Amino acid sequence: MDEPLLASMSPDELRSAMRVLGYRTQNDLAGAIGVSRSAVSLWLEGKVGVPRPVGMLLRMLVAARRRAY
Repeated sequence: MDEPLLASMSPDELRSAMRVLGYRTQNDLAGAIGVSRSAVSLWLEGKVGVPRPVGMLLRMLVAARRRAY
C-alpha cells in the first residue's frame, strides 16, 4: 500500500502547496522551512527532487489548512 504523504512531490504540486499556504515567493517558502531560495528554485524547476520530509510537511500543512474551513 502506497502512502501518499511519502510520494515524491512534483513541481506542480509544490506550486499548488505554496499557493494554498500563502507563500507568494520562493523566498517566502525558503524562510518558512529553513532552506535556501536556490533550493526552492531547483525544486520548482524540477532539477532536484523535493526532499521527502519537505513534501510530507507541506502535504500535512495543506491538509490541515483544508480541514480548518
